[in-house]
Amino acid sequence: MNQTVVRNAEEKDFKAIEAIYAEQVLHGFATFETVPPSADELMNRWHAILDKGLPYLIASINDNVVGYVYASPYRARPAYQYSIENSIYVSTDARGKGIGKLLLKNLIEQCEKGPWRQMIGIVGDSENKASIALHASAGFEHVGVLKAVGFKFDRWVDTVIMQRSIG
Repeated sequence: MNQTVVRNAEEKDFKAIEAIYAEQVLHGFATFETVPPSADELMNRWHAILDKGLPYLIASINDNVVGYVYASPYRARPAYQYSIENSIYVSTDARGKGIGKLLLKNLIEQCEKGPWRQMIGIVGDSENKASIALHASAGFEHVGVLKAVGFKFDRWVDTVIMQRSIG
């Protein structure tokens, strides 16, 4: 049976996380990075998230990492300390199977245990209907579009801003 398990990320997961993220860096708009970071760099980012007391979760099927999600500070200034941003990535072959929904649900549940009040979803590309629908299904409201703020793959790309109250 292929049961999906969601748990805290561990160091052993970062080769798989590196591959999932690299696919989006090189072929998608879920991130505006253009050069895939190494597993070591991703682990440094993971430690920075954990140091802030924020969750970083993975989903696995048969011990294979198929997606991950984490919360990070929305902005660095003190007035934003109760607002966080979510980031979610699912491997190409696991998309459309409810992995993203499961990850986001678990992330929200963990974040609701902390002091945070707002979760922001910033969706790369206003054409990313799947991510927009995923966030909407988790209670996020569409609050705006930043038009043509990124340039990737020889075209200008919007970001969609979605927001959800937590806690």
